[in-house]
Amino acid sequence: MKNKERVGFYFVLPWFIGLILFTLFPMIAAIFIGFTDWSIVGTNINWVGLQNYREIFSADQFWHSLWITFRFAIISIPLVVFTSFVISVMLSKNIRAVGIYRILYYMPAIVSGVAVSIVFRWILDPNNGLINLALSWIGIKGPNWLYDPEWVLPSYLIMAIWGAGGGILTYLSALKDVPASLYESAEIDGATQLQKTWYITLPMMTPIIFYNLIIGIISSFRKFTDAFILGGAGGEGEFYMVYLYEQAFNHYNMGYATALAWVLFIIIMFFTVIVNITRKYWVHTN
Repeated sequence: MKNKERVGFYFVLPWFIGLILFTLFPMIAAIFIGFTDWSIVGTNINWVGLQNYREIFSADQFWHSLWITFRFAIISIPLVVFTSFVISVMLSKNIRAVGIYRILYYMPAIVSGVAVSIVFRWILDPNNGLINLALSWIGIKGPNWLYDPEWVLPSYLIMAIWGAGGGILTYLSALKDVPASLYESAEIDGATQLQKTWYITLPMMTPIIFYNLIIGIISSFRKFTDAFILGGAGGEGEFYMVYLYEQAFNHYNMGYATALAWVLFIIIMFFTVIVNITRKYWVHTN
């Protein structure tokens, strides 16, 4: 091994050690634990084979939590991707104090999830919340939000839109790489702003949209912090990860919870592969 290669190997060695100790080894252990009824409290680990997986697919609570998560994902992902894209296009303009606006829109992405949940507990409060207060000013009686099963999902969608600014960094970086000559040629041809956005900006942004779409799929199915803190009436706030957490640390069914985690991994992988297959039909790379 040459000296330069050896130095490079030493630099990446800590990462490889961390990958093995904190990612690869836990994954191998999780595969084994998923076939046991380990309760995490004691040291007895009993091999049960596929029993955990059979119980998962026969449990009504599993399907309920999966349906809640799927409904949230199918609505929030395109909604957040679209909102984030629109915000990024607006913030790419040379307007006064644009730097301040960028900070304000991106700030939700760096705020603690617990802090966000506490703030939204007040914002969504049916009696003293900010949203219902604003609605009362225009003569509208606001809903009970998290305390009404029918309004639990819209409550979480509002929180999702509030955090849409998290994707603006990637969009803004890509927007700066769009050749100005394309817009100049479109202006000469008499294209409107909407036409330039649709025929130039949007196609050039499809690789970034694809990336944020994949991230959105993963994040939506792994939704936990705000759902765990805020919950929701009628069990409508019991997302998949909340159900998994309860099985692991409330009921001490670590084997069952680990099996749930692998089922979630397969679900996320399935949708990721589906999106990746469709990539060639709508993502422009040239």
